[in-house]
Amino acid sequence: MSNQPKRPLPGGDEPVCNFSNNPLFADILNSRLQRRQVLRGGIAAAVATLFSRDRVTQMLASPAAAANSPLLGFNPIPVSEADTIVVPEGYSAQVLIPWGEPITGSYPSYRLDNSGAEQGMQIGQHHDGMHFFPIEGQSPDRGSSTEGLLVVNHEYVEPRYLHAAAVGQALDSDGLPLKSDGKRDADQVLKEMNGHGVSIVRIANQNGRWSIVRDARNRRITALTPMELQGPVRGSDWVKTKYSPDGTRTRGTINNCAHGVTPWNTYLTAEENWAGYFRNGDRDDQKSNLPREHSRYGVSTGTSRYGWDLADNGADEYIRFDASTKAASPTQDYRNEPNAFGWIVEIDPFNPNSVPQKRTALGRFAHEGVIFQPPVEGRPIVCYSGDDARFEYVYKYVSAQPYSRATAGGHLLDNGTLYVARFKEDGTGEWLPLVFGRNGLTPENGFRSQADVLVNTRSAADFVGATKMDRPEWGAVDSSTGTVYFTLTNNTRRTAEQTDAANPRPSNQWGHIIRWNEMGDPTAQTFQWELFVLAGSESDSRKLNGKNLSADNIFACPDGLWCDAGGRLWIQTDISESEMNKGDYAQFGNNQMLVADPKTGEIRRFLTGPIGQEITGVVSTPDRRTLFINVQHPGATVTEQDFAAGRLNSRWPDQNQQIYPRSATVVITKNDGGVIGS
Repeated sequence: MSNQPKRPLPGGDEPVCNFSNNPLFADILNSRLQRRQVLRGGIAAAVATLFSRDRVTQMLASPAAAANSPLLGFNPIPVSEADTIVVPEGYSAQVLIPWGEPITGSYPSYRLDNSGAEQGMQIGQHHDGMHFFPIEGQSPDRGSSTEGLLVVNHEYVEPRYLHAAAVGQALDSDGLPLKSDGKRDADQVLKEMNGHGVSIVRIANQNGRWSIVRDARNRRITALTPMELQGPVRGSDWVKTKYSPDGTRTRGTINNCAHGVTPWNTYLTAEENWAGYFRNGDRDDQKSNLPREHSRYGVSTGTSRYGWDLADNGADEYIRFDASTKAASPTQDYRNEPNAFGWIVEIDPFNPNSVPQKRTALGRFAHEGVIFQPPVEGRPIVCYSGDDARFEYVYKYVSAQPYSRATAGGHLLDNGTLYVARFKEDGTGEWLPLVFGRNGLTPENGFRSQADVLVNTRSAADFVGATKMDRPEWGAVDSSTGTVYFTLTNNTRRTAEQTDAANPRPSNQWGHIIRWNEMGDPTAQTFQWELFVLAGSESDSRKLNGKNLSADNIFACPDGLWCDAGGRLWIQTDISESEMNKGDYAQFGNNQMLVADPKTGEIRRFLTGPIGQEITGVVSTPDRRTLFINVQHPGATVTEQDFAAGRLNSRWPDQNQQIYPRSATVVITKNDGGVIGS
């Protein structure tokens, strides 16, 4: 691929940007587990000690796993390498809204040669987080279980599967079809931008089959949709650009990974690995010269991920992805454009004319998603978010105003306190406020305002001494207990000297799940934590009862996470396409979804997906008799040589030799009409 420019890390992953001396979660856990035992006897022996001995945190102590969990009523399925969805006996799966399915406008049918404008009327590519909103529009989790608005994130695009011009070229999953002069075709760029963002589509169950319903509320939100900035950063110098000289607006949302749902029935989409979409070529003395709000987040100094700034028509909506200094003032170029990304974006799915709002009080980083504690009348709103990159942090937000069902709205997310977590060896932790003027976040230490603290959330967290984690991704809250769960997907760059109590493995290739309870109500500034499960092989893993995982439940790289209303914890995996079905990872097969009983610690494999994909996004209808999950990037493991030759290893879901693999939502039902998982 000699015509391919040097690009950011594969799959849009961020480079390691945290070079602070903050404590590592693995250091903390390692000390808790007795460092010598970890280094001399291996992680298995050390973790066995952790799980079997009396824990400091008795609040979270659980009984030994029962032989038969009352929550898990299905037989576990084996690992699989098949190009299909596999579910337990007694269940059925239906494909719904694959990439390219028309939902609005002139409803153009899917074709490989769809234009950029047509993509803007179709379901986007690479489905991720999502939520089913009952059609009544009164509550996010009560109402109809047969009709509603399904809101779906689209994390990124795979250009080789998106463009007819890519056919026959030797392109890997990140490869771009370039023009001979190194420019990008503007309509291809438009198609990629419209493949990003969020889809809102009305769906209904008719005679046991779910289908799209044409509705004025069906909508695409893309990398071009006008948006408002709200909260402390709004109007600040950090976000003033040529497009918005007053710093109140921006265009689009990108790399939308997990999501959140507010108690007032709106949808939150999270901007994750957005930094690589931009480039900044500023140099000083022949060296890159990036401000910390770019360098600490991994803005590229070479070519951006998709080269959108290279569009051959030079339109303003494309050149803004070049954040180099080009004019005398920030209001005459796009040096601040990256600062308008990395936020949580609020969308009202029931109002097609509403303008999405970027809620800056929740901080700027690689948001995986956002999860809420159940709201309590007269008490503040509390929510959590993870920064999905190696050695980054876990955050918590507490609103300044109390929740009132009658008046609740997005304003609760504009004024409050953002905290970052510090985990301690004794199983306790504390929330460190990221507030201008407190904890040394002062002008003397390089922070000029609360807007500065929030635009540079990572730097503020570095400064106050937060604990570096192993890629904190999705979270889940058990609404009956308030227990918070977070997946820590992996971190192969952690050394033995960097291990700690909450990140116990050097070269953590398998990942783990952590959980905690607040000490007091959810607004408390201290918490108690423990490991819920260490993922991995049958010989290198641990469940809550101290036993290894088995053939029924081995898994690696936990990512998606959701706790249903019945208390089941759903776990989804994301082994990267570069490792899937290879070497040590071959034993896990294709990516999968499992279900855990949080009380007993029992885990069973519920679903496996097709070749080359990630299982992600999970939500049910209010009656819990229909489950929705997403299959992202099937066929991503095809090599560039095989792509050029047309030898694809996946044709899911169409299984048609003329159609490329397509991300899609899958509807899962129990044949007897019962509750999923029971």
